[in-house]
Parts: sequence; C-alpha cells; structure tokens
Amino acid sequence: MFAPKTSKIAGIAAGHEKVITELENLLYARVAMYIDSANIRPWSQFLGWHIDNKRMKQFLDSFDNIVGCKFYQGILEGDKKSESEKEEIKRCGYTLRTKPVKIMRFSVDASSIPIDSPILLDKFIRRSLLRKLSGETIEYLNSRFTEMNKLGTTMIEDRKCNFDVEIGIDMLLDNERQSIDTFVLWSGDSDFYDPLRQLLQNGKNAILFATTGQVSKELNDLRPFGLRIFDIRKIREFICWNRELISKRDVSSDAPKH
Repeated sequence: MFAPKTSKIAGIAAGHEKVITELENLLYARVAMYIDSANIRPWSQFLGWHIDNKRMKQFLDSFDNIVGCKFYQGILEGDKKSESEKEEIKRCGYTLRTKPVKIMRFSVDASSIPIDSPILLDKFIRRSLLRKLSGETIEYLNSRFTEMNKLGTTMIEDRKCNFDVEIGIDMLLDNERQSIDTFVLWSGDSDFYDPLRQLLQNGKNAILFATTGQVSKELNDLRPFGLRIFDIRKIREFICWNRELISKRDVSSDAPKH
C-alpha cells in the first residue's frame, strides 16, 4: 500500500495515480530493493537527469511493504567527497554495502612503439574490434597518444568497483531465508542473469528498475520466464534532482502558448 512519506510526494502522486497503481501491483508482498550504484549512475547521461538518493528513499519508504533497501557503492578511500557520499547514503536510511574502489594505472607512452603497431591499443580496445581497424586508423590513434605524451601525459587511471557478486549472493541468501517475495534490482547488467534466473525458477517475483536501452540482451531474454522491467522514467518526478525538476518547469512555463 502506498502512503506518501512527505507532502511533496503526496502532491506529485496526485498526478501520477496510474504509475502508483502499477507499482502497487508489481511490488507484491515483502519487497527488497538492491541498488547497484555503479550501474545506475551512468544512466544520467542517457536520461538527461540524475537520481537523488534522498528523494528516492523517501519515495520507496512510501510503500509499506518494502522491507529493505540495500545500496551498493564503492568508496574512494581518503577522498572527502566519496566519504561524504557514504555518510549521506547512510543518513537516508539505506542498508549500505561498500568496499574500496580499485585504481588501475595504464601506460599510454607511445615513444617506443612503431606508429603502425596495435600493441598500445590492445590495452584499451577489444581484439575482435582491433582486428577490424585499418592501418590508417591505428596510425592515427597512435599519433594521438604521441600528442598526449608531448603534453605530459604518459599514464592514465581507471577506477573499478564491481558489486555483482555481492548483490547476487545477497539476493540468493534472502531467497534461501524465505524473507523476500519480490526482488527489485536497480541495474541492467548481464552479470545478474544467473541469480535472477534462479529466483524466477524458485517462483519469486523479479523486477528490474531500469530504462529502455540500458538493459542487456541477456536480461531481456529472461522476460518470457517472468522477469519484469519497470522504466524509471515513469517515476522521474519522484526521484530526480529537485533543481532539474524546477528547471524543467521553468522551460515549460516559458514555452509559447498555442
């Protein structure tokens, strides 16, 4: 049952009755949310708006049968912004699981590499694609590395923090304990195929909160077996940054009237 936690949520819900009814029908019995921060954060580029963790938690808390909201996020140790985000997520009331972000360093030093060699590119481009590139393309990309080197860049950093194993284990453990009836995963990553398939085989309700174009083929293939996908664009007004909502309203109010 939906009972708005704030007056603002109540006001928004008044214009979104169909979405609320759809969610009440989807979120059957005891519900748990599994929110994969690393996978949902890039959605902002596709959607054109950002998820506000506080507003999202207030919205989820408005459904009285959601018994758990687990939030998975990597922490960059020693980084004040990252540590602040961790504390904010905890204050919102999520069950937070963290681990350190791995920082990987890769050389982009092209000084000793022949201009037509794919050796350096092999670190960054899948070999199946690399084999398709023409000699001219490889030479061009190597020349760009050389330009970066002249500007002083010979090393780049990449950050990685994957919670696929932890999330999969948590879902299966909750299933084993018989503590959850509806499993809601905020992700579209193909790595979750096996745990979701297991849940469906066990007769559980499994739902993806994602958006069109951001769900892997493997997970879409589970739809005939009962996996349902809820497009989070339907709840944008409930969960996105407030300033983005205000900006949208301002643009709409300035639009010419016909």
